[in-house]
Amino acid sequence: MVETPQFNVLEHNLVPEHRLLSDEEAEAVLSKLKVSKDQLPKIRKSDACIKILERINGEIKEGSIIQITRNSKTAEVAVGYRLVRG
Repeated sequence: MVETPQFNVLEHNLVPEHRLLSDEEAEAVLSKLKVSKDQLPKIRKSDACIKILERINGEIKEGSIIQITRNSKTAEVAVGYRLVRG
């Protein structure tokens, strides 16, 4: 069993912003990118960031999509998406 982190890793300055997308937002993203869920990079349900998001949003099911927003020196802001897997 994976334990819940003792501190909020999302508050660390080196960890990019993670946000759970609603089903409607996820469908819009997949449509815009013209990809299927299985084509997205994966993030494990046991990842520390997912555990913190579960504290905030409740249980996150496999197949959910997480939006990750990073600050970038070249693009200013870079947005990526990950599919939650077990």
